[in-house]
Amino acid sequence: MTAPNQLENWLTEEAAVQQLLSTGPGPGAAQPEQIMGKSGLEQMQAMLRGELPFAAIARTLDFMAIDIGDGTATFQGTPGPQHLNPMGTVHGGWFATILDSALGCAVHTKMLPGRGYTTAELSVNIVRALTLKVPRVRAIGRVIHCGRQLATADAQLVGPDGTLYAHATTTCLVFDLKHKPAGGATT
Repeated sequence: MTAPNQLENWLTEEAAVQQLLSTGPGPGAAQPEQIMGKSGLEQMQAMLRGELPFAAIARTLDFMAIDIGDGTATFQGTPGPQHLNPMGTVHGGWFATILDSALGCAVHTKMLPGRGYTTAELSVNIVRALTLKVPRVRAIGRVIHCGRQLATADAQLVGPDGTLYAHATTTCLVFDLKHKPAGGATT
């Protein structure tokens, strides 16, 4: 598929997801009662359908989840002038954040109900500068391993023409969630 056609497809997918998200609660954090009993995959797919809040950082940095699968997460982003470093290329923190989102959400899809994770290590390799000439990029994350205590994943940041801009890996700690019950006491 040629890059112009690929970009068209990406924009169409983005518009469809944006429509779903616009009908939902918007940015924020899900309440424990909204996610109780749901697997990580169910939570992420509900977020993508606009049934649960999405992370506010996505709006701040102009990227969004586009696709969520079992052990996979794809985010699409639009680098803008506000994301540039003094040299006129996209700041490394923008690369790291969109890649970390794809990595973490891919891991999230593997969580059983009542389980959570946190990033313990993130490694980002930027292999090509990203400028405003690239209208969209995708961070595609996939789980390599998810065990009882650790999960690992990798991701690539690519343009619509297939150009690789960066790749990343993560190690996440996996644990039981401890929510406060309605009475306020901790468990």
